[in-house]
Amino acid sequence: MRDLWRISFVLLSIVCLSSAQEIHNHNAPEKLGRVSFPTSCAPAVQEQFNRGVALLHSFAYTSAESTFQRVAELDPHCAMAHWGIAMSYFHQLWEPPVLPARNSMAQKEIQRAQQIGTTSERERQFMDALAFMYQDAATVPYQTRALHYEHAMGNLAAENRKDVEAQVFYALALLANASPADKTHARQKQAADLLEPLDRVYPDHPGIPHYLIHAYDNAELAPRGLAAARAYSQIAPSAPHALHMPSHIFTRLGLWQDSIASNLAAREAAHQQGDTGEELHAMDYLVYAYLQSGHDSDAAQVIQQLKTMPSLSSGDFKLTYASTAMPIRYAVERAQWDDAARIVPPTGAPPHVVAIAVWARGLGLARSGRATEARTEVDRLQQIETQLHASGNDYWATQVGILTREVMAWSAQANRKPDEAAALMRASADEEDSIEKLPVTPGPIVPAREQLGSLLLEQNHPALALKEFQTALTNAPGRLGALQGAAHATELIAQK
Repeated sequence: MRDLWRISFVLLSIVCLSSAQEIHNHNAPEKLGRVSFPTSCAPAVQEQFNRGVALLHSFAYTSAESTFQRVAELDPHCAMAHWGIAMSYFHQLWEPPVLPARNSMAQKEIQRAQQIGTTSERERQFMDALAFMYQDAATVPYQTRALHYEHAMGNLAAENRKDVEAQVFYALALLANASPADKTHARQKQAADLLEPLDRVYPDHPGIPHYLIHAYDNAELAPRGLAAARAYSQIAPSAPHALHMPSHIFTRLGLWQDSIASNLAAREAAHQQGDTGEELHAMDYLVYAYLQSGHDSDAAQVIQQLKTMPSLSSGDFKLTYASTAMPIRYAVERAQWDDAARIVPPTGAPPHVVAIAVWARGLGLARSGRATEARTEVDRLQQIETQLHASGNDYWATQVGILTREVMAWSAQANRKPDEAAALMRASADEEDSIEKLPVTPGPIVPAREQLGSLLLEQNHPALALKEFQTALTNAPGRLGALQGAAHATELIAQK
């Protein structure tokens, strides 16, 4: 009798909640894709639980959190609702994956899930796996905890081969631990091998095409991601991230008009939903695509709109990277060196975001013949590189080292030291080519390989420059600077 009362109460609550949502939502019905994650919770909350999982798969973390909180309120005995809340704090492909301020909150949620308990061994495994992410976070490095989580999810997936969610969440764990230095893309291929067969059987699942796009977001595999890119935005158009994600593949393949359309839609949806981080992320990719397709005035308009947005200075990498990168792209891609030299580094931003602004200043100074002044920016970049190494952020320390050598190369060129300049830039290009970008960026502001081509053109070596531009276009098809550089080098070769 008590269980019957509990289920009836939950049903009544959900009917009231659904009615309230219908009253306040006169737009098209929500479309997040189709997810089925059966639990031992009250049957009446299953639909809401599935919605929360669908939101997780489209990285709509704030909405996912509130959805799982409602499930927990409606069914206090639903342990998996607290797993869902804890999962909403784990942003596996973002930086940082777990905000320090959220770690204790997440740990409490997963402990609450374990305290409530469940009769399902499968659910217990989901909860125990996630517990690795938050346990001893102050003393155990993130990468160690992430590997423990991946291993636990691998065991869960192996024991539940017909469980779609076990396979999909395991694939995401693989992608989260993929090393940027692994140019064989071993984990990406392993994840894709899990997801591709599922994609054929579950064509409306949002996580499958989403994670396939991430698996294929590299020069080697990008052509394989086009089908997923075309599908994802149609599966979950209510999620701004689902509208944006196809542009990761479009950017890799130089499909600029597709990328523009994707990010215009994503930006509008994010704005309507008040998701500033996703809006800025889409705007950054939009500026990138506009510049590559020669729509400079459209790029300028987006940057002007950026200036009207509320203060964006914060420690949030996603926010500050996009807002910092956009005006830098505009100045550097268009060779407006005086404007680049006037770039002001953002206050309160992570050091690797500050480094991009310092690089732009140094580049602007060096390329406008002010190499002595650029030395100050080189020194600051070296300090940031040291700071990042000391904090254990080796990936971004390496990236800042590449930026440092680029400024040094152009400074050497300005000081009439062509051999030194070419050697520095070639070292930057070789190292940059050996490391993958992170998902939050479309790629380097200007690839070092492309800069090497431009440097060799300035040194009157068109044949050598053409070779570098061709390599740059293999790595990043359709980039306007490399296309123009290759065309100019070809003309110079013909004149000889």
